[in-house]
Formats: sequence, structure tokens, C-alpha cells
Amino acid sequence: MPSFDIVSEVDKQEVRNAVEQVNREVSTRFDFKGSDARVEQKDFDLTLYADDAFKLEQVKEILRLKLVKRGIDIRTLDFGQEETISGGKVKQSVTVKVGVETELGKKIVRLLKDSKLKVQGSIQGDTVRVSGPKRDALQEAIALIKGADLGVPLQFNNFRD
Repeated sequence: MPSFDIVSEVDKQEVRNAVEQVNREVSTRFDFKGSDARVEQKDFDLTLYADDAFKLEQVKEILRLKLVKRGIDIRTLDFGQEETISGGKVKQSVTVKVGVETELGKKIVRLLKDSKLKVQGSIQGDTVRVSGPKRDALQEAIALIKGADLGVPLQFNNFRD
């Protein structure tokens, strides 16, 4: 039976490259001279540091620009609360979301059921497997999901006949 997977993936190396570009730009910009502004990365968890809230917003904007230039959709970013740390400096945690969350998976399966297409969706960990008797039905399902604004960039892979 033909099937495909719906996933939400982000290239970790591209995120790392974007973080390095942000740190390089912050270190050379005149308005950050003498500042402790930087971005640290641990896997898909980023931490932004700056001297004040205004500079933190500038670092966030630079990060967004560098990620977009590297082909990463900024809808995958989940910004946490700004925290004040010692010396009046601020930090903010940012999570790069990967995988289809359970709630989003349920929404996708419900969308497929409500569409009356002859396909079945099943949640398998952080992916949604869609299977159907005909390839055309699967292509209609892909078009349906692309047309629905789910707020997360989705990729379709592992297409099998």
C-alpha cells in the first residue's frame, strides 16, 4: 500500500552555521562594541545573551535573518521568557522545534479524516504516516496539508509505492 511520512525537520548543521554567523556579526558590529552579546547552542537549544532588552531584540533579529538566509523556517523557533541575570544583563532561551508534536499530529489526522479522502493517517512518534490505496489520493492529501496553515513547516518524505 502506498504511503509517505509527514515530518518537521531542521538541519542541525545549518543552525550551527547560522549561530556562528550571528556571533561573528555581533563581535564586529560597532553598536555591540564592548558588549557581552552572544548566542550559545546545545543541540537544538539556543541561549541569547545581551546587555539589555534592546540589544537582545537586535540579536534576535540578526538570528532570524541568518536562519532565513540558510533556508531554515523561523516558524520552528520557540522563544522563551526573557530573564535578567547578574549585572543587569538579560538572556533568553530559544528552542528549535523538530518533529511533529502529538497535538499537531492529531490535528493532521483529523484534517485527513474530515477531507473524505481515501487515506489513513497514523501518528508514529514524531512523524505522521499517511497511507492509501492509490498514489493519486496521497498526492491529494499532500496538497490538502500544504494548503492548511498549521503554523509549522512540514516536509513530506519516504514516499513509497
